[in-house]
Amino acid sequence: MKVFLSSDIEGTAGIVDWMQVLPGTADFELGKRLLLGEVNAAIEGAQAGGATEVVVNDSHYLMQNLPPDALAGRARYLSGRHKPLYMMEGLDGSFGAVLMVAYHGSIGHERAILSHTYNPKAVYEVRLNGAVVGESALNALVALHHGVPVVLITGDDATADEARGFAPAIEAVVVKRSVTRFAAESLHPAEACERIRAGAERAVARASEIGPPRIELPARLEVDLLTADFADMATWIAGFRRTGVRSVAIESDDPLGLFRAFVTMIALTRSIVED
Repeated sequence: MKVFLSSDIEGTAGIVDWMQVLPGTADFELGKRLLLGEVNAAIEGAQAGGATEVVVNDSHYLMQNLPPDALAGRARYLSGRHKPLYMMEGLDGSFGAVLMVAYHGSIGHERAILSHTYNPKAVYEVRLNGAVVGESALNALVALHHGVPVVLITGDDATADEARGFAPAIEAVVVKRSVTRFAAESLHPAEACERIRAGAERAVARASEIGPPRIELPARLEVDLLTADFADMATWIAGFRRTGVRSVAIESDDPLGLFRAFVTMIALTRSIVED
């Protein structure tokens, strides 16, 4: 079985501050080291559960946060800052399972460490079929298109809650409890990795039982943005229509098309984000 692993970073045990996830800081070196441990734990668990090949898509910020020669299991490494499908680039129907490692909760969640939804300087809230969602559910649209189960997610408790909305039987490994957006109680990294390794093994072994994401089609994606300018810009993309001063929506029976429209909007908003 081929396994696709999408890695973020904010959901890593021990990470609670932006300086731990942004390049150019001493704290980021710690963040990368902790992330590598969790990614490798997931790879090892996946292989124990039956994975014969693992592809790691580095999905955080500039998307080159992991040392390729330190990845476990001879995993392939997809990196680089421009990917058409962003966090899900490389996924196709030849894969048997998707793992989401070190993910975080949505900007719309009541309490989630370092919460945001793709662009924290532009996106206020996203809803899919009426439910508040984050990056996990949006990325699951790509998995749905290819019919691939999303079998594992790791991160804080908010992340686990949101993932169960589109994959009720998912293996959700909670490595920290969010207190506020900037505070969390984390497991010791060694214990976090142990739980991720065991969870990934169970998840891959149960992939057929978990099945593809449960997202009803046609689906309606609603996005509340921070400014009217962002909403106006979003309407340049085919399918998006204005629903309010700062809100837009799009509906489609094509999950991949919905995802592409959303990430295109995110790319456009970055062109006018204020420093």
